[in-house]
Amino acid sequence: MNGSTCANTPSSDGPTINGLTGKDLVTTSIASNALSSESVASIGLATTGLISNNNAYNAVVAGISGASKLRRMLEDEREGLIVCPGVYDGFSTRIALSVGFKALYMTGAGTTASRLGMADLGIAQLHDMKEHADMIANLDPLGPPLIADMDTGYGGPIMVYKAVGEYIRAGVAGFHIEDQVQNKRCGHLQGKRVVDIETYLARIRAAKAAKEKAHSDIVLIARTDANQQLGYSECITRLKAARDLGADVGLLEGFTSKDQAAQAVKDLAPWPLLLNMVENGATPVITSSEAEQMGFKIMIFSFASLAPAYTAIRTAFERLKAEGVVGTGTDLTPRRLFEICGLRESMIVDFDAGGLDFAGGI
Repeated sequence: MNGSTCANTPSSDGPTINGLTGKDLVTTSIASNALSSESVASIGLATTGLISNNNAYNAVVAGISGASKLRRMLEDEREGLIVCPGVYDGFSTRIALSVGFKALYMTGAGTTASRLGMADLGIAQLHDMKEHADMIANLDPLGPPLIADMDTGYGGPIMVYKAVGEYIRAGVAGFHIEDQVQNKRCGHLQGKRVVDIETYLARIRAAKAAKEKAHSDIVLIARTDANQQLGYSECITRLKAARDLGADVGLLEGFTSKDQAAQAVKDLAPWPLLLNMVENGATPVITSSEAEQMGFKIMIFSFASLAPAYTAIRTAFERLKAEGVVGTGTDLTPRRLFEICGLRESMIVDFDAGGLDFAGGI
């Protein structure tokens, strides 16, 4: 066999070409910026099943949904604090996936800002939130489970029921629903108003009914924003009532001190609580280590991508305006950005289908 002929041999990872799997060939192509048409044509189905190398792959193949994964994480006593960075669009999600987290959080404030260019004042509705969640959850359906903001449920019990069903079909693993009035605002702004407890509990009942109807493991997180208007004791009363109706996790928004946060965990134990950490918001800064010591089970950082993105983008734009150049680092090429956005996986799909689009490199 001469050097121009590709040796196609079996391996545990599928067919190989000169000892390389299709996955290896894609990596080689990206590194060398070229892949021979002969190699591409010979790959066949060598890369089938190799698109995801996420640790959750085997579990998902066995039929475990993102919701079931999140539920198992909550029920596992050995599982530590589940830290979720807030993501607001596809790009921030891709970056979070590349860094590696146990779970992700789709922020309502970030969705409203990125999708609509508006402030978090209850402007985003079910369509906006569900479509955004669907896209984010399915960028890597074999990856970390996604918790998503559901605001007030977008209406009365019927709309709450509908919203939960749509989130389930979108692949969302968990959601929080709150007791603010319909014309709500970000939980870290002043002037919040909440509905009466019976209206709040009607939302929880409707959400619970929807997940039971769908036989879904989606995690129902009961959130209260009553601390600002009605005080801590009312928050605990509302969360206990939501817990008794079957909510899986509690969220008291807007702690006024670290002591209050720690006390909430004690007052509601052993029910798992979620802490929303918004730096420079209503709650003093609590680190993930401190939250774990307090006993919180989940911690979301709602502005973890939105705030740094604002700072970085504004700095770049101001430099462009003043100096006529953005000043991007030489290591951040267009191809590097596209690799974050799934370039490699897309190439594998093309190769597996017998395509030649990347025969000349990328």
